[in-house]
Amino acid sequence: MQVTIWHNPDCGTSRKTLAILEETEAVVVDVIEYRKQPFTRAKLEQLFHDAGLTPREALRTRGSPAEELGLIEGASSERILDAMVEHPILVERPFVETAKGVRLCRPQEKVHEIL
Repeated sequence: MQVTIWHNPDCGTSRKTLAILEETEAVVVDVIEYRKQPFTRAKLEQLFHDAGLTPREALRTRGSPAEELGLIEGASSERILDAMVEHPILVERPFVETAKGVRLCRPQEKVHEIL
């Protein structure tokens, strides 16, 4: 099974999710460090749609510039998406995509839903 993880190596949950994937038999993992290879707007829209999340639900508020950018209160989905493309750290992590779907793997055990 081909699996893609949008990974931040500084994030414990992301590291734990990647470890689960690497320990799972018959899984081939494509690791995208999204701070080095930023998201496109189209990819974010697809991931959020497939995961059943809104941009606001996928917005990382802790440890990000979300508040300084005015994204916490009243920002539109369009504005949040624009900010996420410009500042990938605003995207909650990790997102994992397989042929069975997409999940925001917080907690990391959510990855089992799509394996």
